[in-house]
Amino acid sequence: MVSVIIPSHNPIYLQKTVDELLTQSRGEIEVIAVLDGYWTKLKDDKRVRTVHLGKNMGMRGAINAGVSVSRGKYIMRTDEHCMFGDGYDNLLSLQCEENWIVTPRRYFLDPTTWKVMDIPYVDYEKLVIQDDKKFSGQKWDSRTKERTNIPVDETMAMQGSCWLMHRSWWDTVIGELQTEGYGPLYQDSHEMVFKTWKAGGKLMVNKNTWFAHKHRQFPRTHNYGTDEATPGWTYSLDTWRDYYKKEIKPKWQI
Repeated sequence: MVSVIIPSHNPIYLQKTVDELLTQSRGEIEVIAVLDGYWTKLKDDKRVRTVHLGKNMGMRGAINAGVSVSRGKYIMRTDEHCMFGDGYDNLLSLQCEENWIVTPRRYFLDPTTWKVMDIPYVDYEKLVIQDDKKFSGQKWDSRTKERTNIPVDETMAMQGSCWLMHRSWWDTVIGELQTEGYGPLYQDSHEMVFKTWKAGGKLMVNKNTWFAHKHRQFPRTHNYGTDEATPGWTYSLDTWRDYYKKEIKPKWQI
């Protein structure tokens, strides 16, 4: 079974995302909507469970809470404003090694029309240090062109809005998303990928399936801005900078 965790701060698109997950699934799933400091009512479905956090804990705390009550062999996380390709759950889980984190091909969603936008998709992202301030994923066009015929392939970074891994990998390697230092939001994908690399695992992109994430031109569903994010960016950079520069960059030759 795949346990899909949705950390939710605002219900605007939550039901549509849940409906997508249920409709497009082709295997056994449970959807766990973690309501981060608010309450809403979702349609009744035996595959859907709701976790209500009495106060706002932020994305990291919400994901941790969802994972703690999940029952699946696989854990998948997605944002509350996404749509998915047919059979995404089987395609991701059946092509996931025990030491992998897998992310699907990423498209861009217009949430007002609930349609994929006419913008090129993202497969590969390069991990860079942006402006000496933070780790960031940068679209990697050259790798996309060179490795277009490889359906499941290693990549350096992901947006973090949709991924899947074995529950056993979460338990033994990730443990939980750390809130101390990182803060309640951001850098979660980098924390998981660095921990995975340290443990001998890989971050993979699966081009056999896809998801579409709300395009950034549409309003955010939270009010967390740059000022609040900066300490977490700095903490992540201080924690992983040497490892990135001495081991990761040389391996990838960037």
